[in-house]
Amino acid sequence: MTKAYQLLAKTFLSFSLLTSIAHAEGEVLLTVTHGESVIEYDQDGLDRLGTVTVETSTIWTDGVSSFTGVPLRNLAETLEVTEGVFLASAINDYTVEIPMSDAVEGGAVIAFLKDGEPMSVRDKGPLWVVYPYDDNPDYQSEVTYSRSIWQLDRIETSE
Repeated sequence: MTKAYQLLAKTFLSFSLLTSIAHAEGEVLLTVTHGESVIEYDQDGLDRLGTVTVETSTIWTDGVSSFTGVPLRNLAETLEVTEGVFLASAINDYTVEIPMSDAVEGGAVIAFLKDGEPMSVRDKGPLWVVYPYDDNPDYQSEVTYSRSIWQLDRIETSE
């Protein structure tokens, strides 16, 4: 009886874990942990969140470039989060806190294209959090620059 109960509990636990993980069909570009849920986004998944293109200069690039990606606002709305922070981490485990207050219209974008081309890891890709620095002088600050994480590969929500 005890072994049957343990097997049943283990099966239920495995099923519960499987149902809380959404897998991407293509190459995973972004993994989002939200509470007990883990969501993996491939390119199609990111596209389904809705995209924008921002034209701006950065302190790391020459001239004005276009950056296409998912507005952080769209991700927040999809996750139904309005408070707390995003813990954004790069491939090398560098992590920054991005407050939910940055998830506004005209705010941060999780860019996956620069000038219409995917970004390689050597060129700050595959994902780079970019702000419309030229459109809003408030984004031209050390605080915002520190939130502009590149080589982004995962985000965790935290209250």
